Amino acid sequence: MPKKLKIVAVSGGLQRPSRTLALVENLLEGLTDAVPADTCLIELGEIVPKFGSVLQRARLPPEIESILRNIETADLLLVASPIYRGSYTGLFKHLFDFVHHESLIDVPVLLAATGGSDRHALAIDHQLRPLFSFFQAHTLPIGVYATDKEFVNYRVASDALRARIALAVERAVPVLRNRSQRAVAAPALVPA
Repeated sequence: MPKKLKIVAVSGGLQRPSRTLALVENLLEGLTDAVPADTCLIELGEIVPKFGSVLQRARLPPEIESILRNIETADLLLVASPIYRGSYTGLFKHLFDFVHHESLIDVPVLLAATGGSDRHALAIDHQLRPLFSFFQAHTLPIGVYATDKEFVNYRVASDALRARIALAVERAVPVLRNRSQRAVAAPALVPA
């Protein structure tokens, strides 16, 4: 029987309501409809006051340490950031500066971003993908980029965006199922 997966989502928006959060929620819904999973949703705007001015992991409050452990133990990481001036937010990067550099090796990462116009669409490949390549994570080939005009009242309103979300989920599901089956098939270590 496949293991129930742990999907951790990080929404890099700093305010609520948020188009980035709406995108993350739609992706999470699609993933959990397709694969049994426990989810953890981290909203950057809610936790920034607790880590934004901290420079060393040892000085983080327990709540943020717990969030980092969730990120570091995810079976799939879903990350999304609004794009400002061609890149993810600085506080989004600051959170990932605390993540242990070897904790995400081979972890599948689904990348997503929102922006005011199509001209930021390449931020997924030119900004987010290199960040998670540093961690040696397995960034999934299809990311999801959405513009402001694809939302109405902070809800996905575009059929084209819904199709991109569905495609990203469809392509992520085999990776997740494979990860789940490998976890079950791995022999348990027995102490000598």
